[in-house]
Amino acid sequence: MKTIFDKSIRDELISRINILNENMVAQWGKMNIYQMLKHCTLWDEWIQSGKNNEQAFVGRLFGKIALKKVLKDESPLARNTPTLSELKIKETTGDISSEKKKWVALINGYAYFSNPSFIHTFFGEMTKEQVGQMAYKHIDHHLRQFGA
Repeated sequence: MKTIFDKSIRDELISRINILNENMVAQWGKMNIYQMLKHCTLWDEWIQSGKNNEQAFVGRLFGKIALKKVLKDESPLARNTPTLSELKIKETTGDISSEKKKWVALINGYAYFSNPSFIHTFFGEMTKEQVGQMAYKHIDHHLRQFGA
């Protein structure tokens, strides 16, 4: 299974990010390119932040089952997978170049990942291995969304 903790995978993702530009249009979903970039930088900051999250009640009921389903194989995340409300971006314009640079730096930051007690608000406690696989799938999902 691909993981963000593999340097060759990080390099491949960064190459895909570098081809993104302001003229690209989503192949599905409601985000424009700026919103996707901002969403992804916020998502990766959240994963790497070291903050303790609380698992939502519905996540306590279904989170582990859903995580197991998402990480069962190499298949990409499904199109139109729901976004956590706190990671939805309302502003529609911003500095695309700056967000790309920030995102690349965050992806490189996974080489130094140290958040062993990460709790996803839906999936719950995740191992480092699960975080690495999920981070890859999340990034890949949004790059595919914009044809990168």
